[in-house]
Amino acid sequence: MSYQFLQLEQQAQVAYVWLNRPELHNAFNTLVIEELHACFNSLNTRNDIRVVVLAGRGKSFSAGADLNWMKQAGQASAAENEADALKLAQMLHALATLQQPTIARVQGIAFGGGMGLASACDICIASTEAKFATSEVRLGLAPSTISPYVIRAIGARQASRYFLTAERISAHEAKQIGLVHEVADAENLDQKVQEMIAALLLGGPQAQAASKQLIHLVSHQVMNDDLLKQTAQHIAQVRQGSEAKEGLNAFLNKQQPAWTSTSQ
Repeated sequence: MSYQFLQLEQQAQVAYVWLNRPELHNAFNTLVIEELHACFNSLNTRNDIRVVVLAGRGKSFSAGADLNWMKQAGQASAAENEADALKLAQMLHALATLQQPTIARVQGIAFGGGMGLASACDICIASTEAKFATSEVRLGLAPSTISPYVIRAIGARQASRYFLTAERISAHEAKQIGLVHEVADAENLDQKVQEMIAALLLGGPQAQAASKQLIHLVSHQVMNDDLLKQTAQHIAQVRQGSEAKEGLNAFLNKQQPAWTSTSQ
């Protein structure tokens, strides 16, 4: 499938999804959202892809919504606005629920929906020059569709500050509040991403997909007997899988599991 505003590259078992509107700081419009959604849905069916890296061409990761698109949305009907917003929400959900581990490679600005994209990824690696913001309130808006992912990343208390002030967050501050996992100089950003990819490729793909489901299950529930039962059922199912047997046998025999031989 060809894209107008994305570039999809594959290097061995890693897919790189590049936002490709550098002249507009990779801002969203309806077509960008639709292309991202289609791309994520396609990648989710591919067992030959072990890791997905989301990145932006040019100086920025993503400035969020294209302001011209937002102005047009302001003139649309309530039903049209809701349908537009739902497309963004569904795209973010498709990213957050990909079977593969996802890495946001962030340079420059990640504002509004751009911060939402970074938050919806499993892991975020940022350059020291990166800046984040939920900038919506300064435009008279609210960070509605991105809120589940940003709040999951930084917690409700930090969200109270940054949603209400729209302050810019440096890469190091973003790491302190839980949004970013690793910070690297611009010249070392790709090396840091490659190190994270190498670590991810050591894990079993089925186990990683199951672990992502587990995180979603546990983080959305209170601790009670039902959750205890669900987590017990989850590990019981995983233990019976062929990948678990392979991994345990390899460990006991001091060997590498089969999946690592195709990870290099």
